[in-house]
Amino acid sequence: MEYKEKFIINRQQAEVLLQNTFGLPKFYDEQWQSIEKILKGERVLLIEKTGFGKSLCFQFPATVFEGVSVIFSPLIALMRDQVKKLNSLGVSAKCINSEQTREDNSQIIKDAKEGKIKILYIAPERQENSEWIEATRQMKLSMVVVDEAHCISVWGHDFRPAFKRIISLVKLLPKGLPVLATTATATKRVEQDIANQIGDGITVVRGNLMRDNFKLFVLKVNSEDEKLIWLGRNIEKMPGSGVLYLGTRVDTEIYSKWFEYLNISSAAYNAGLDTDSRIAVENGLMNNQWKCIISTNALGMGIDKPDIRFIIHTQIPQSPIHYYQEIGRAGRDGKSAYIILFYNPNEDKKLPEAFIEGGRPSIKKYEKVIEIIKSDLLGINQLTTAANLKQNQIRVILTDLIEQGIVREVVYNNKKKYEFIPSSKLLEIKAFDELRKAKLEDLEKMIGYIETTDSRMKYLCDYLGDNSNHTFNNCDNTGEKKIKVVVTPEWEQKLNQFREDTFPKLEVAAKASKLADGIAASYYGVSNVGTAIYRSKYKNGGDFPDFLLIMTLRAFRKSFKDEHFDLLLYVPSTVSGNLVKNFAEKISKTLKIPISYNLKKTRETHEQKIFQSTVSKKENVKNAFDYQLSDEIEGKNILLIDDIFDSGATIKEIGKLLTNLGAEKITPLAIARTVGGDLA
Repeated sequence: MEYKEKFIINRQQAEVLLQNTFGLPKFYDEQWQSIEKILKGERVLLIEKTGFGKSLCFQFPATVFEGVSVIFSPLIALMRDQVKKLNSLGVSAKCINSEQTREDNSQIIKDAKEGKIKILYIAPERQENSEWIEATRQMKLSMVVVDEAHCISVWGHDFRPAFKRIISLVKLLPKGLPVLATTATATKRVEQDIANQIGDGITVVRGNLMRDNFKLFVLKVNSEDEKLIWLGRNIEKMPGSGVLYLGTRVDTEIYSKWFEYLNISSAAYNAGLDTDSRIAVENGLMNNQWKCIISTNALGMGIDKPDIRFIIHTQIPQSPIHYYQEIGRAGRDGKSAYIILFYNPNEDKKLPEAFIEGGRPSIKKYEKVIEIIKSDLLGINQLTTAANLKQNQIRVILTDLIEQGIVREVVYNNKKKYEFIPSSKLLEIKAFDELRKAKLEDLEKMIGYIETTDSRMKYLCDYLGDNSNHTFNNCDNTGEKKIKVVVTPEWEQKLNQFREDTFPKLEVAAKASKLADGIAASYYGVSNVGTAIYRSKYKNGGDFPDFLLIMTLRAFRKSFKDEHFDLLLYVPSTVSGNLVKNFAEKISKTLKIPISYNLKKTRETHEQKIFQSTVSKKENVKNAFDYQLSDEIEGKNILLIDDIFDSGATIKEIGKLLTNLGAEKITPLAIARTVGGDLA
């Protein structure tokens, strides 16, 4: 079957329409090169730098075509931003994503089927939704767009299994229905992989990736303290507003509190924020509400802000392609932007190495999942629990096993399950080893960027396959002044005081529970706190030392000094013996809050740290506690003591029990909160 809708118009005619709809005078040559082919019903892979205007290459044809154009994008922030702009231009655009209600998404699908929408943005994961799959058969599709197309390729810097399903859809499209794939970051290897997957004589349009307006610096440090101090002394001297990128969610919290302590205007952003909070931060960034946004890599790709004046990384990315993607958000208006990368040679390689090792599960994990599926039909959550793996790892494994024909999806009792195929071949592992090796080589290339004595911009362009003959003089190796850290006693004292007065929040409050957000005295992994706890728990080091008690009491007094507590409870131990009980008794005696010993375990549980997923941690403690004198809980304001707060699953389970027994309020207080866990 061949798709018939094509528009053969010349550039002059198209630019009249461009002016009328978008208010823009003309196309760039590379834009028109792509648009002309799309209007003819061809397939195009467009590789252009961030800020080039790739979105116009599908938005313009979409306004000309009669039907609906579907844009697959992994970036909810981008969806929101572009839909808002298109609607303001009079173009009917909507987006479907997980942050909207099911009713809203269903109505948008209905509108698309009825031809009321020109441009429909949708998350790739929606390809797993039966309502969406059925709807695509009833829509008048005019074009399919794969934005951030590097996510298709396992060799790309942000491979996502859900993108594989888009390729399955693309292969079913009639000949002549245009397909556009766009990305700002694709090496030659990734380019070839994307082109092969989309297929059918695809045309590759690759622009130059150089950014003359960047001023690139690398700042070597000896500790995390030096990063904090340099930023504290210098961030407000930077021009305009910008983004500070960190490695983990906990990092965003620590740096955000440091800036708050110094009265530096900032906001924290990560994937753990609720929808309203994320939108508020995104809007604040657009309106220059803060000096900087402190974020994981969850922010940025969907933010079209032309005047970001600086981007600073406190942690090296996994590869130059990751780095180019993230810094590419700065200086889209063509004016100067400062790009700074911190690097601690002793520590900073560990986190990206962990990302690489964790990003692709080990062969043993693949074999484990195969053995589990051989014995039973299971869904995602059941597999996650049975294999004791994180859900994203399960999804990656299943994608690969389905692709290799070892496992297939089946629907059983209206639920999606996974079934072993008895006649399947053995697991092919060569490609996995090659991928891991390639990722580690990319990390070494990132170290090469740090260590190079030549042009840093040229280094990035060469890596990305843009071998333009151009001379750069825009980095600390080619004309810009080197940056150094200066640590003074005054700033060391400021940082120490900050750490003594700042306590991690324990976010456990929920509508259906009487649990309130609590506090911890410290982070487990950033000081001698973790060492002291470990010695007491696992090395027969005796009771938790007094300095932990003093810190915990200080945290309590700062947060809850004006609050009355009727009763003090402690979390029954799994491996710590009487450590938590003894610690709770000391707190009870000091604060003069009566202690109860009636919270008990009803069965054995394992240490939460051995479990990889939140699902497994919840199952480990589900219905594992009881209270022996339930009458003494009713109407009480309770302080709940624990040593280490990790996922919060144990506290939440106890909170549910005490809520059901009539507690008025339950507030957790812990010695330390872990710094591991979620990265984005």
